[in-house]
Amino acid sequence: MAENHTEPTVVALSGDIDLLTAPAVTAALDALTSDPHPDLVLDLRPVRFIDCTGLGILCRARNRAEARHGRLRLLSESDAFLRLLRATGLRNSFEVQTGPVLCGAAG
Repeated sequence: MAENHTEPTVVALSGDIDLLTAPAVTAALDALTSDPHPDLVLDLRPVRFIDCTGLGILCRARNRAEARHGRLRLLSESDAFLRLLRATGLRNSFEVQTGPVLCGAAG
């Protein structure tokens, strides 16, 4: 069986990901993870703030991608965000890249 070597879909999120923005962000990520084998990179570098609701949204997107035999990666250069992932025990639950966008990277 031939493998599909398409580029991942890179989506930049910006502003705050919190209780107020949760409905819109959840709807957008649900749409992006609705097809089989989603390959999604969320660029969180423009995000200013993320709360527990935002972490829940990211977990939901990861779970939806994995349930459809896909992949979700995060791109962040924020020490605060990485500390938040470690403090909540979620650091190893996500593929996190801190450098340039990883289009076409094998994993």
